[in-house]
Amino acid sequence: MNDIYQPHDLIKQAKQAYESKDYLNAATLFEAAGRALQTSGDELAAAENWNNASVAYLQAGDSHKALEMVQPTLQIFESAGDIRRLGLAYGNLAAALEACGQLEEAYRAYQQSADLLQQAGETEQRLSALQALSALQMKTGKQLQAIATMQSALEDLPKPTLKQRFLLKLLRSPWKLMAK
Repeated sequence: MNDIYQPHDLIKQAKQAYESKDYLNAATLFEAAGRALQTSGDELAAAENWNNASVAYLQAGDSHKALEMVQPTLQIFESAGDIRRLGLAYGNLAAALEACGQLEEAYRAYQQSADLLQQAGETEQRLSALQALSALQMKTGKQLQAIATMQSALEDLPKPTLKQRFLLKLLRSPWKLMAK
């Protein structure tokens, strides 16, 4: 087999394409690397690359292909007991669902992502999932839920940055006004 078709070479090329914002090329390379890894028996690495392909397809504007790439990875990570990568995969699923206009499913997937990432001890990644959920809630007219979601995410941070502490103080303000 030619070296260019080796999974590690495909991954390297995919990462370079992604960094160059050549998202469609990156997606197809990550997808090909996933197939090659699956053929060699490394299902976890294959699923990781399919998740990367999903992100790249989403960046390229192909939300349906992004959804197609991420869906089978959930079972692979769940079967392996890889809570962290399962949480990340649910985040990718949620983003693809949201881009496809399946908002209720996206809500559930973002929440599942946040719950799994909390179990895995990934506070920064969990914050990202909850920020995306909060943004979706704002976009769909659920402002109070969005504020509560963001507040909850920030309160769970062990060492919030100055900016995060300021945002948390702002988010608490409406609740204080409503209590009076």
